[in-house]
Amino acid sequence: MFTRSSWLLSAGLGLACACTAAFATAGPAASGNASASVAPDGQAPWLQASVASPAFAPGRHAVFFAQGRGESRRILYTDRHGDTWSAARPASFSGGTWMDMEPAMAPDGSYLVFASNRPATPGGAALDGYYDDKPQPQRGGNLWRTDRRADGWSAPVRLPDAVNSGSSVYAPAVAADGSLYFMKADPATSHFRLYVSHAARGRLQAAVPLPFSDGVTDDYDPAVAPDQSFIVFTSDRPPSSATTSDIFIAFATPGGWSRPVDLGIAGTESRFDPDLSTLYFSGPGNRVQTFALRAWLAQHAKPRK
Repeated sequence: MFTRSSWLLSAGLGLACACTAAFATAGPAASGNASASVAPDGQAPWLQASVASPAFAPGRHAVFFAQGRGESRRILYTDRHGDTWSAARPASFSGGTWMDMEPAMAPDGSYLVFASNRPATPGGAALDGYYDDKPQPQRGGNLWRTDRRADGWSAPVRLPDAVNSGSSVYAPAVAADGSLYFMKADPATSHFRLYVSHAARGRLQAAVPLPFSDGVTDDYDPAVAPDQSFIVFTSDRPPSSATTSDIFIAFATPGGWSRPVDLGIAGTESRFDPDLSTLYFSGPGNRVQTFALRAWLAQHAKPRK
């Protein structure tokens, strides 16, 4: 069952990767009908227990993910050779000191954004958060970026205050034009709310809340299509039950975002396959599950207003 409280208990997963030139080759897409199921190929490290937020490199030849609980979360990675996945290894930018989690890959694979409780300046203390109407010692979060280079991944750089305007900022999602979607605790209600920082001339602009996310009910864990034509997120809003949080989808229309539609599954920390065929999310048993997103879109192609 997924509620805001269950997110708080699990908050802090992370895995990262020093990826290879295999990014360019297309890999097989997950398949299935438009229902939730345990993901196939249980051998893959990113499908094991206590794993969340699988972030795929282009071509599906490498996956970054978070593993652990609470402050122990770190970012790991695995890469694929044919039909075999390598053992998970720690990402070079995710050490043993800080809580690193929720990796999100840029659609072109050139950089990765993740949430961390690491301090803004070297030598500082881990960030404290505030949400669920109470302090969260050492469970705060800001968003950080690492760039893929020929020799590996760069040292993480904290994103500007246009994004990190507080110490409870999590769950990044990167669009093709560099715009960044994320969740942040609303200062008035301490409920999580969805925001976007649009990219303009290579710079992230001041973040604004998404119009359908008002801070009254909790909205969290966005995943956005590269062209920003739709967004998937978890919410406590109806028709979610009193004990679960469902995954919703909203579409970009000429008049703005459509009314969010319940996908009929409960889960958190959504991520897309590179070809948008499959939605991955954390489901019951704290394991990654799948939803046949392409099949659902084919049946519900017309956005609801």
